[in-house]
Amino acid sequence: MKFSIITVNYNHKDGLLQTIKSVIRQTCTDYEFIIIDAGSDDGSVDVIKEYSSHITFWVSERDNGIYNGMNKGIAKANGSYVNFMNSGDVYYDENILEKVGPVLDDFDFVVGKDYNQDPVTGEVFTTILPSRLSMAAFYMWTLPHQSAFIRRSLFDGSPYDESLRIVADWKFYMDKIVFEGKKIKLLDLVICKREQGGISVIQANRTMEERQKVLSSLLPPGIYKDYETLANLDRSTLYKLLNLLDQGIGKRFITYFIKILYRLSHSN
Repeated sequence: MKFSIITVNYNHKDGLLQTIKSVIRQTCTDYEFIIIDAGSDDGSVDVIKEYSSHITFWVSERDNGIYNGMNKGIAKANGSYVNFMNSGDVYYDENILEKVGPVLDDFDFVVGKDYNQDPVTGEVFTTILPSRLSMAAFYMWTLPHQSAFIRRSLFDGSPYDESLRIVADWKFYMDKIVFEGKKIKLLDLVICKREQGGISVIQANRTMEERQKVLSSLLPPGIYKDYETLANLDRSTLYKLLNLLDQGIGKRFITYFIKILYRLSHSN
């Protein structure tokens, strides 16, 4: 079996219904569908039961947070690759699994883009993917987990760290991609229409605290300071700079321009 699609839900009946419909409309049927509900009392279980013929496994019971629910789903997964399409998120179209399937086998991670719409301004935008994934990229960003397909075996002995409430998936990506060098493919393909207002957005201060805790445990102080300095650039600018330097394009010009900026900033 190619895909294990895991949906975690808690008291989000309407979002869960949209996610279920999105999954079962996929033209590729080489998947199992797992729903982990955290003991909802808003009618979510009734929705699950209504569509139970399309669901491989489901459970509704209290848990210890979103990553506990995701780890429960992983424990039941039998597919070669796991995709977390959580309650309220939907596939961009009905052919996504069919498009992604042929790319998977040579990589540990295959990651596409999220489609987002600002609920206030109505502005539409998609994920900005870097030219490569390195510590600099992860210092400022994480992979869009709804649009990530992860080799199931990577979780053997390495489940999500449940001591973290918000950034355990980000830590997992760094461990596997930066420190273990697992193979990743970035796709110029929109995978998911993401529901706005996720937990990492709502709890921005706690997100930052957890990120700093993880980074300080992984990086020596001097290296941490280097990345802290790089983070003064916005994400798009940093990605473009790294891409130019990787390609050796304009290296002399960039160096010259930085020297000019430095002199101007110290001219007074």
